[in-house]
Amino acid sequence: MTAPEVSFSDLQLRGKAVADQLRRTPGQSLLVRRRDAEDLVLTTAERAEQEHTVSAATTRMFVALMRRDGAARELVTDVLPDAFPWVKFLPRDDVQAFVVELVSVLRAAESIENPAPVVAVIEGWRHTAMVFADPALAAVLAGPTDDDFGAVPEPSTR
Repeated sequence: MTAPEVSFSDLQLRGKAVADQLRRTPGQSLLVRRRDAEDLVLTTAERAEQEHTVSAATTRMFVALMRRDGAARELVTDVLPDAFPWVKFLPRDDVQAFVVELVSVLRAAESIENPAPVVAVIEGWRHTAMVFADPALAAVLAGPTDDDFGAVPEPSTR
């Protein structure tokens, strides 16, 4: 289900009406569209806490299952392409490495209540799959690296 939308101007100019709209759609969020910046999601504190509780409980159960049961780890490795179709391009050993790293980072990220590390792991492995999917790129990256290509610039901070 798609969240109802309001403009940022509406939120600024008609804040009470926007809050009333949110209250009339229990269990929902409002998507706040902004022209010159990233959109926002407006929800109630209670709903945010409920979503966090569900996510944390699911993560804890999944991690516990994966740490205790080898058959569960094998099953997750087998069904991973349903959740992440791009793993089809990874070698089997890398799929297993992805599962191990994902479970480890899920556990750690849940403990600090920050999903960003999980997203970074998923994106890193997805980019790895993209390399394996492109034989020409994989060949270039697997080729000799005898040359010094100079200093690597500092990453930009956005």
